[in-house]
Amino acid sequence: MSIRVGTGGWTFEPWRGTFFPPKLPHAQELGYASRHLTTIEVNGTFYRTQKPETFRKWASEVPDDFVFSLKAPRYIVERKELADSAEKIEWFFNSGLEELGAKLGPIHWQLGPRKAFDRDEIARFLDLFPRAIGGRRLRHAIEVRHESFVVPEFVNLARERSVAIVFADSDDYPAIADLTSDFVYARLQRTVEKEAAGYDAQSLDRWADVARQWADGGAPDGLRYVTSDQTRAKARDVFAYFISGAKVRAPAAAMALIERLGGR
Repeated sequence: MSIRVGTGGWTFEPWRGTFFPPKLPHAQELGYASRHLTTIEVNGTFYRTQKPETFRKWASEVPDDFVFSLKAPRYIVERKELADSAEKIEWFFNSGLEELGAKLGPIHWQLGPRKAFDRDEIARFLDLFPRAIGGRRLRHAIEVRHESFVVPEFVNLARERSVAIVFADSDDYPAIADLTSDFVYARLQRTVEKEAAGYDAQSLDRWADVARQWADGGAPDGLRYVTSDQTRAKARDVFAYFISGAKVRAPAAAMALIERLGGR
């Protein structure tokens, strides 16, 4: 199993001179980022449909052991009725994702903050997630932003379908640390600009310890669990992304955590 750490996206002008060398050509930013991080959550797929040649180009620019997670499009996750998304989901998965090959990581389904929990709707929505593409097994992670999801019924739905619930370290959204799949997907959203590494050293040490426990199959203490059933696994892959907060510090935070976990 592995622990991968990265950022949301790789294009952000304030990163020039703080993460990217000031004169680095924009066309080389992905290649540079992928050699300092171990994963990136792609935001572009949320806003528009990408072309197969785009996915192919991304795959060609990163190391063989690099992995992308992709945000599912907003034309799916912002629908009033999620369960009516079958055609749109099929469109998304036919847009060229398989061009990433082994570099395709989890699909991240981020629901809006006004979307409340409806058991039947969410069950039908999760059942629409495809299980494979191009002969490769797919992994799915769902992020919820409404407190009504903090109930055992939701956790059990995700666990039955082996869909990971995104753990959000956030001031704004509910944290659900229940383990529902064979991988963990965390979004760490409390970076602050006054800290050179986004988080203070003690917090980074803590997240390194949490990531190791997740990877070892455990359920770390001190997190918010909805159910008491946190069955220990042999091991889990972990994906951790520094998102939101002081975005200018996200790469430094990711690299600091990677260093604590043993380096790139």
